[in-house]
Amino acid sequence: MLPHRSGVARRALLRQAASGFGLLGLRGLLTAQSPSNPLAPKATHFEPRVKRVIFLFMHGGPSSIDTFDPKERLVRDHGKPVPFKRGLTFGEGAVRGLMKPLWEFKNYGQSGIPVSALFPHVGAFADDLCVIRSMVGDGVDHGAALLQLHTGMFQFKRPSLGSWMLYGLGTENENLPGFITIKPSLGHGGANNWASSFLPGEYQGTAIGNSGMKVSEIEPEPVPYLISRGLPADHQRFELDMLQKLNRRHAEANEHDPELDARIAALELAFRMQIKAPEAFEVGKESDATRKLYGLDNETTRDFGWQCLLARRLSERGVRFVQCSHSYKWDQHSELEKLHTKNAAEVDKPIAGLLKDLKSRGLLKETLVIWGGEFGRTPWAQGADGRDHNPYGYTIWMAGAGVKRGFIYGATDDFGYHAAENRMHIHDVHATLLHLMGLDHLKLTHRYAGRDFRLTDVAGSVHQGIMA
Repeated sequence: MLPHRSGVARRALLRQAASGFGLLGLRGLLTAQSPSNPLAPKATHFEPRVKRVIFLFMHGGPSSIDTFDPKERLVRDHGKPVPFKRGLTFGEGAVRGLMKPLWEFKNYGQSGIPVSALFPHVGAFADDLCVIRSMVGDGVDHGAALLQLHTGMFQFKRPSLGSWMLYGLGTENENLPGFITIKPSLGHGGANNWASSFLPGEYQGTAIGNSGMKVSEIEPEPVPYLISRGLPADHQRFELDMLQKLNRRHAEANEHDPELDARIAALELAFRMQIKAPEAFEVGKESDATRKLYGLDNETTRDFGWQCLLARRLSERGVRFVQCSHSYKWDQHSELEKLHTKNAAEVDKPIAGLLKDLKSRGLLKETLVIWGGEFGRTPWAQGADGRDHNPYGYTIWMAGAGVKRGFIYGATDDFGYHAAENRMHIHDVHATLLHLMGLDHLKLTHRYAGRDFRLTDVAGSVHQGIMA
């Protein structure tokens, strides 16, 4: 029996009342039905067009000029001095002349969307792409740009996009997290890019491995053992209960520190994953044809192919937001031709495999796939054949549920430097993504420290122009 104590938080009471292996079955039933469960599915503000999101994050900043936004003006003026006023740059002392795209472009599909030779497999899906060429952010350095992309802000810690989605929508699978990030980078903001910040800890992202690990290190055991390997489940439950009891005592003594609350919630979720959900991570059970589709039969494509295939498996099991990270590889201040070629070769086939697989399973009709980095790169050369950071006008693309197919939205200027048409700030992307998920970004708020916060802060507009 719990001792009487005034001021016990409802969440803390539920945790204390629901600890114990014998109550797991009852707890699962009550979790699904109880309005006090923070992860229970929630009503949307209006009819959603998208059920889930897969974000393919190209950490470092791929060059839009060399991938999805060709510029004839740069071909004509290659080597000439930069003729326009530059914004804040990362490497001011290394600015050289204008540099043309280093790859040829080809028009693909009935839509005729131009895609460079770096992405022939993705190009084959041009009629499924919604290419947004007018992206804008505020961060010139990677740390600020990553935080703004993932959380909407870079000056202060804020909840991540995936956390806001989980906060607004809840989860469809109580034994899997609603927000998973696969092999994320531990740099440039690290865990802040998938943290829940001042939102309750249940909404933080769950990391599977990190960018410093090889797939061979993660795949055998993507869900780490919490207590003692090899013990029966009831013994592990007992040991975890003892650990959680100490955690709760410490949390109560510290007036429920949010980070400790998050740790308590994460341990409980990890235990459920360990006991009940290992099947979702068993990529090895896929057919040889499927594994080959994603490039798992080739050392070059195996890593990102594994991420993309795992993302599909998690998405079809109800995970709301999955991020795959190609880290940290796209920051070519030099050797652009050599390293962009290598990078694209690692992701092109896996991404195309993901799109084809989602389409064949009918999942692309309810899943939105997003591709992009934290910014683009400059139209001038840095060093011999590098490009500097450019957050003033760059490209991302989307495919799948809710967006137009075979469509180009927005444009940069003739040099590919500034967004010139249908300027789409990161706040606008966040507002639009929430809208596609059935959430009004103006209404999705959380009261903290005396004010209401939202993902888009005091900005953000929904861009209806990209919607199907």
